[in-house]
Amino acid sequence: MSRNATIERKTKETAISLSLEIDGQGESRISTGVGFFDHMLEGFSRHGYFDLDLSVKGDLQVDAHHTVEDTGIVLGQAIKEAVGDKKGIRRYGYFILPMDETLVLCAVDLSGRPYFQFDLELPAARVGDFDTELVREFFYAVSYKSEMNLHFKLISGSNTHHIIEAAFKAFAKALDMATGIDERNQGILSTKGSL
Repeated sequence: MSRNATIERKTKETAISLSLEIDGQGESRISTGVGFFDHMLEGFSRHGYFDLDLSVKGDLQVDAHHTVEDTGIVLGQAIKEAVGDKKGIRRYGYFILPMDETLVLCAVDLSGRPYFQFDLELPAARVGDFDTELVREFFYAVSYKSEMNLHFKLISGSNTHHIIEAAFKAFAKALDMATGIDERNQGILSTKGSL
């Protein structure tokens, strides 16, 4: 059974085409027009073993806000669609990822209830041309559109690039765990019987 989704979204601010394969090989083709963001999404794809094909045309003459936030919206929708009825999945996932001096925790619950906690201090306002406050906007959009609980906590770290990259990779590993199939679970992992 293939767990995938393809989503097209077009507004006056962005035109996005995204294909996601949950049970992939970590292959990606990504073009958002924002180099650092592309790099982070490539890391997400590779370390979560998600195949991700993404093309974004955004109003970068304004700034990268709409491009990054709308990509989060579409990725969240794709995660929700690809996971489907959630039968057999582990539901919960977590990872503590080291990157040099940085240590970031990410925890996920594919509960069907959106909640977002972002406890990452980003010391620098920019990494290259990338506005670092957009990291929060991206993950907020992902969590709400996928209807997941998503928590981040910075355990240690001082380099903004490392903190952001560790967050994307930790999210990939946590989501890979949460979407993974547990053969002991023949239904939905909830006493309610649905998520």
